Amino acid sequence: MAKGNISVDSENLFPIIKKWLYSDKDIFLRELVSNGCDAVTKLKKLASLGDAEISADEKYEVRVTVCPDAKKLMVSDNGIGMTAEEIDKYINQIAFSGAADFLEKYKEDDENGNAQIIGHFGLGFYSAFMVADSVEIDSLSYADGAKAAKWTCDGSMEYELTDGTRQTRGTTITLNIADDSKEFLDEFKIREILNKYCSFLPTEIYLDIFGKEPEKDPDGNEIEQKPINNTTPLWMKKPSECTDEEYKEFYRDVFMDFNEPLFWIHLNVDFPFNLKGILYFPKLNHEFAGVEGQVKLYNNQVFVADNVKEVIPEFLLLLKGVVDCPDLPLNVSRSFLQNDGYVKKISSHITKKVADKLTSLYKDDRENFEKYWADIDIFIKYGCMRDEKFYEKVKDIIIYKDINDKYITLPEYLEGDKKTVYYVSDPLQQAQYINLFKEQGLNALIMPAVMDTHFISFMEMKMQPDGVTFKRIDSSIADEVGGEKPEDESDADKALIEKFKNRLNDENLTIEAQPLKNADVPAVILLGEQSRRMQEMYKSMGQQMAYMSDMFKDEFTLVLNTNNELIKKLDTLSDEDAQIVIDHIYDLAKISHAPLSGEQMTRFIERSAKLLGKLY
Repeated sequence: MAKGNISVDSENLFPIIKKWLYSDKDIFLRELVSNGCDAVTKLKKLASLGDAEISADEKYEVRVTVCPDAKKLMVSDNGIGMTAEEIDKYINQIAFSGAADFLEKYKEDDENGNAQIIGHFGLGFYSAFMVADSVEIDSLSYADGAKAAKWTCDGSMEYELTDGTRQTRGTTITLNIADDSKEFLDEFKIREILNKYCSFLPTEIYLDIFGKEPEKDPDGNEIEQKPINNTTPLWMKKPSECTDEEYKEFYRDVFMDFNEPLFWIHLNVDFPFNLKGILYFPKLNHEFAGVEGQVKLYNNQVFVADNVKEVIPEFLLLLKGVVDCPDLPLNVSRSFLQNDGYVKKISSHITKKVADKLTSLYKDDRENFEKYWADIDIFIKYGCMRDEKFYEKVKDIIIYKDINDKYITLPEYLEGDKKTVYYVSDPLQQAQYINLFKEQGLNALIMPAVMDTHFISFMEMKMQPDGVTFKRIDSSIADEVGGEKPEDESDADKALIEKFKNRLNDENLTIEAQPLKNADVPAVILLGEQSRRMQEMYKSMGQQMAYMSDMFKDEFTLVLNTNNELIKKLDTLSDEDAQIVIDHIYDLAKISHAPLSGEQMTRFIERSAKLLGKLY
């Protein structure tokens, strides 16, 4: 029997461990189960080198046993095991250099837990003390003639190391659960933790509940117990070994999403770093469904966290998938990850692979690329705005649906030295303007999403050297639609404008007279592009900036079509009839631009009835 003090020059080890990960206490089970799997992996490696004799058909496993009545939780493996000397080396002498300096550095770590010491500094086993009053280790090494050893510690700096009674190779960790951690004696809680962290560990993991009867089939036969994990996850295979159905099944099982993904990217890199994973492009049900994306980060098949933006570029978090980076220093502070060159290389590589996949899909399968576009355009546009390198790689494959229901690129739209890109933000509301464009053989791009408002400004900035600007289809009358506008207003046009001004009496409304090529339209309303953008920008910033939008009034312009017969005959009407017609022309123009208010619609309907009455 041996007694002693754990070789760390501090009496504050356990309080620090308990405080550090208090907000994430369930991590202890991940660490203990991972250690068990590591013990099995080490044994297999020794056997492959001829340094250990094991049966060829031996079944390896890690068992988690919950004993609610005894307030115990046990994690047992049949791996390499430990001798008393090895327990003394690996448990009593905590394996990191400068222990005193390290503890001093992190004693006053911030409350956000920015540094995750558990695991990275050899403290994985000690995470057990976050939930246990005392911990026991029973182990028997694989080595010939080895004796079983037992280690116990009550959470102080003192331990006991004695001869053990274990008869089979491997290790069992027994936790005597503390009163403030009784939730870890609940079957469903433990199953939840195992499913979260250990679903893909390479050794089969079983969960036993002491005293619970085994499941039986209808005939009373005991059902063979199944492991809770999949030891060969799809991302660990080569892409050539995976079928489309396997990819889809893995997606359904991991993300509980029964909509099939659009397509996926299988990452499989061995040099210059080790990186494996699968990224899925999900089918979005609406514009903001992308925020529900989930990229799971693993380290050697052990789940670490969702959506770690220091490793996964932020815009890629709109996707769903898994990324396994066994070489990453995952258990250190995020500030370290942000500044680590190795991490940045991995992040850049992931971005490159996604861009390459999109580019190859555009070039090799344009039909499907266009079919997917409605679901992926928000992701691509967001990615361009967030990541300059991604933009440079995909800028030539960004496509837009036009008013003819076809997909084109910006260079295709701007053929012939055009400098203005007309776009539609609401195809239904702006239908009249679309018809005007179509009648003259003009084109415009359909850009209805909230994201498009920001993307338009982004693209204008990128295309500034070429002098390209974006204008909403109702912001101006293109030369081809408006026809030739005289340099000076005629006396008739001035009189027409004055008549409308006097009747409408709106100081914020600009009125112009211009011949439009479509003679059927009496008038159209235009809205200043820049003032509208400023209003939308401030409104999108939330209530605190909403008042700023009032500083940028909508710059409406009513364009009277001097080619229209009704406009031409306005002077022939009585004053009363002319006023009715002017009001109606104005409302018709407004309806083509935006819905009327309730009061305006009431007056419009009453006026329509009056006009119809004049036909009899």
